[in-house]
Amino acid sequence: MTTGGFSSFGLLKEEEALVLPSLTNNDAIEIGLIAVSIGRERALPVSFEVRIGDWTIFHAALDGAKTEHDWWIARKARVVNLKHHATIYERVLAEEQGIDWHKENNVEDETHAIHGGGLPLIVKDEGFKGILLVSGLPQVEDHLLGVEILTEFLARKGEVL
Repeated sequence: MTTGGFSSFGLLKEEEALVLPSLTNNDAIEIGLIAVSIGRERALPVSFEVRIGDWTIFHAALDGAKTEHDWWIARKARVVNLKHHATIYERVLAEEQGIDWHKENNVEDETHAIHGGGLPLIVKDEGFKGILLVSGLPQVEDHLLGVEILTEFLARKGEVL
């Protein structure tokens, strides 16, 4: 397994902890700027995207990022849009259940990637509103970077985890 020892239960609890107070365009841009700041500080060869619905509000590719990251981002986004859960959650759950995720969901791997780095943006009292996407690192690191970005955003908003 390449999923860092995560459990589906733990990943669901993580999603519950990362609920946002709001998700405006300015919030999406702030999440993106936090991502860029962390990525630059660590010289990470990554790409980021923040979406509200199907609308890309923020996109950045840092030094060392590759054009193929956009392909990964699109595939991860389709998974989060379909299931409203993190891509790593979908992968771990499929592994726990011993199922072929793509077959169960009637989609192809070419269009839907259950690799870490796609995180749902869930707003308190509103539900699923958008997606934070990270691509360029091994999938567990993509996911953990996304969690770190959202944790920092919540801290700036005065939300305590």
